[in-house]
Amino acid sequence: MSILDRFKSKKEQELKGETVSEPVAVKKPQASVPTKAKKSEKAIAPEFLDIIKKPLVTEKAAHLASFGQYTFEVAIDANRVSVSKAVKAMYGITPVSVNIQRVRGKVVRFGRSSGRRKAWKKAIVTLPTGKSIDVYEGV
Repeated sequence: MSILDRFKSKKEQELKGETVSEPVAVKKPQASVPTKAKKSEKAIAPEFLDIIKKPLVTEKAAHLASFGQYTFEVAIDANRVSVSKAVKAMYGITPVSVNIQRVRGKVVRFGRSSGRRKAWKKAIVTLPTGKSIDVYEGV
């Protein structure tokens, strides 16, 4: 039996005396399509996903986390209000304050050629006392 026999119709195969086997139906796993988002699993608006890029995992950030302050790398055009709204949308906690720093890119060298790293922004988010978020679970 050749590869192209599967494209022949059943009648052509029966006329030639070949056995016709029914194709076995293989169940494909269906992708889980959420019909409705539960209140605990709200969908995050895409504009908030672009504001907070990632949490910063450093020794200083781990020390600040014990005081309820969390450090994130944010978009270069983000401001305090947008970072506050993004934290509220992603983690469900309204921050007490948001401090933002602009970090200049360092000048680096690769042999004789020199260049510059990108400038970026970081945000230090202070949460209310007694509240915490688990930012290190996916890092």
